[in-house]
Amino acid sequence: MDLCGTADRYNCQFYSGGCLPNFCEHGGQCSQSWSTFYCDCSGTGYTGATCHNSIYQPSCEAYRQAGSSSDYFSIDPDGSGPLSSIQVYCNMTEDRVWTVVPHNITEAVRVRGSTLQKPYIMRFNYSASPEHLHILVAGSEQCQQEVVYHCRKSRLFNTWEGIPLSWWVDRNGERRTYWGGFLPGVQQCSCSLDENCIDMNHFCNCDADRDTWAHDTGILSYKDHLPVNEITIGDTNRTSSEVVYRIGPLRCYGDRFFWNAASFYQESSYLHFPTFQAELSADISFYFKTTASSAVFLENLGVKDFIRVELSSSSAVAFSFDAGNGPVTLVVTSPVPLNDKQWHYVRAERNVKEASLQVDQLPLHFLEAPPDGHIHMQLNSQLFVGGTASRQRGFLGCIRALSMNGQTLDLEERAKMTPGVSAGCPGHCSSYGSLCHNRGRCIEKDGGYTCDCSQSAYVGPHCKTEVSMSFETGSSVTYTFQEPSSVIGNKTAPSSTIYTEKSLSQENIAFRFLTTHTPAMLLAVSTYYQQYIAIILTHNGSLQIWYQFNKERRPDIFTPIFTSLANGHLHWVRIHREAKDLYVQINKDINLRYKLSSDTELNTIRSLTLGKVIGNEGMDEEVMQAGSRGFIGCLSSVQFNQVAPLKVALLNQDNPLVRVQGQLVESRCMMSDDFTTSHSFLDHSENDKGGDTFKSSVIGGVIAVAIFITLCMVAVTVRFLYQHHQANQKDSIKEKAHRHSLEPSYDTELDLRNSVQDSRREYFI
Repeated sequence: MDLCGTADRYNCQFYSGGCLPNFCEHGGQCSQSWSTFYCDCSGTGYTGATCHNSIYQPSCEAYRQAGSSSDYFSIDPDGSGPLSSIQVYCNMTEDRVWTVVPHNITEAVRVRGSTLQKPYIMRFNYSASPEHLHILVAGSEQCQQEVVYHCRKSRLFNTWEGIPLSWWVDRNGERRTYWGGFLPGVQQCSCSLDENCIDMNHFCNCDADRDTWAHDTGILSYKDHLPVNEITIGDTNRTSSEVVYRIGPLRCYGDRFFWNAASFYQESSYLHFPTFQAELSADISFYFKTTASSAVFLENLGVKDFIRVELSSSSAVAFSFDAGNGPVTLVVTSPVPLNDKQWHYVRAERNVKEASLQVDQLPLHFLEAPPDGHIHMQLNSQLFVGGTASRQRGFLGCIRALSMNGQTLDLEERAKMTPGVSAGCPGHCSSYGSLCHNRGRCIEKDGGYTCDCSQSAYVGPHCKTEVSMSFETGSSVTYTFQEPSSVIGNKTAPSSTIYTEKSLSQENIAFRFLTTHTPAMLLAVSTYYQQYIAIILTHNGSLQIWYQFNKERRPDIFTPIFTSLANGHLHWVRIHREAKDLYVQINKDINLRYKLSSDTELNTIRSLTLGKVIGNEGMDEEVMQAGSRGFIGCLSSVQFNQVAPLKVALLNQDNPLVRVQGQLVESRCMMSDDFTTSHSFLDHSENDKGGDTFKSSVIGGVIAVAIFITLCMVAVTVRFLYQHHQANQKDSIKEKAHRHSLEPSYDTELDLRNSVQDSRREYFI
């Protein structure tokens, strides 16, 4: 029996379950039952029914907008595309967010004995593939790479024939002979642009060909040529000729697509793009803001098949499609209006197993695909964004960061040539950068903006004011994620609109603390399946992180720092997990990465506790001891994913999700001097090490003062004897002064040699 309907239909095939063909993407392992298949996405970096969706953010800018701070992160620039994730360092200490990609040669290198016929050649291997680097550079606002190049009697271009003696190779394999950020295609260095070369007859300092050290150091910033893949040096075989160079990591800032937006101000206007390739799987994500009550965000048609995402009412988004089995519509209704002129997030997905739709932080809506149905979606028209082919129900407002199957569409470039559409989006909250900090959300207002800090651990106009509490003996704050009755009746029904995930394969934890008491429980997260996360201070004050995924196995225990943090000083801790990768940052000097034994998800989280843990069955003995002691000191700005328990406890005291035990006082976390004189904290020493530390520090201070006075007396005596003897030593002093006047260039060369590794990293070719 022909169930295809039409004989010429491309997808004249049905799928009846099983792993042939294998629809698990990105290396997911397929298993099957009698009627369907399942994908095991463990260790792939992807999730979803077919392992289609990356668990990582596409850029450092996206991590910053999610509330993260400087750290090592895995990013997936092409999202659900074929390329895997890469690890980079995200530097968020400046207004710009820098993505840093290192290579294999990090130290300065000395080169001798090379000629143009037998040059020195070094190729750089980056921590990302050329394909990853191409996407990263193309998606960045700007990229740069520092070139540190010291030379002595070694030229770059100064030959009679004008042939370069040294050059570098760009990402496309092309030789480049400009150095230090000068314009591409010009054989010059940055000193020529600045008009400060040591010999103005040459365009580079090294071409002066002097016996003393010179340098042509600068920044390469023409991003279409970056990164530097190779360097060739060919003039270091003459007497006293040598070069010392270092190529810095690739550094890029800005995300061209995160803020890539278009404004639609005529209903008949739209942007069109090539046909969306959505045969077996399709994911669509974007942000929008509007005042319209209904409109079509995007649409792509086929002969019978179609895919469409629209604002069906002022508070509902609809995802409709037909893959040959009849029209299907998923609708998510928001409890608040979506046409409030604020940014809202939409993500729609369809694959051979299911379809899903998510709006903002509302629960994800699923719909299973029909058994034995068509699996291929045939689209053949252009993709319309902001309208339809019929030019009806067009969109009025802004759309930004539109990504489809991992490819971000350049709305701004297409808008520049389309009537009724303009590039960018007006408003304070639409500009590049962050007006609201620490996960704060920017909300447009007439004549200005305001910051919604509800998802942040901070308060204040820009979500930058810390929320801190002083804990005493027996004090605790417990945040309950899910009521026990809901677990028994329906394990997927959350009791809090703040937390809607069924399980977690990633966590973001951040907090500050100050204490002199050990052992101590800083934070504990437990599930209904005897899984837990615990962050404790041990008896000696060192920080420990415990991950228990399976009660039948030993927990993962990490000790990032062995010195005591119970020293009365304020410390901050950030922990980020992505599957098996655990990133830990403590203060500003400790950045570590660990590998967990499993990427198991935390299933059905029950509660988060700060301070004393009551009913800690299922935890290991050392964790139970710390939990029974609780925490005495100050905790500040505690954040677990989207939950800020201290802030809820202080500002929403009637919230049934939060339970407070003992005495808690809102307080500014004091510095060590104030803290150690605080009666309320130190009266509860209980023979712990904090009191001993304080006493020892007082005794040590007295001894130090006595030693200082003694040394001063000795110094006065020595000076008197020296002045008495000075008249008889004039000739000797003159002789020493003469010895100190030796050739000054020696010091310069010594400084340079100290900057190079003392190991024999010399290259003779």
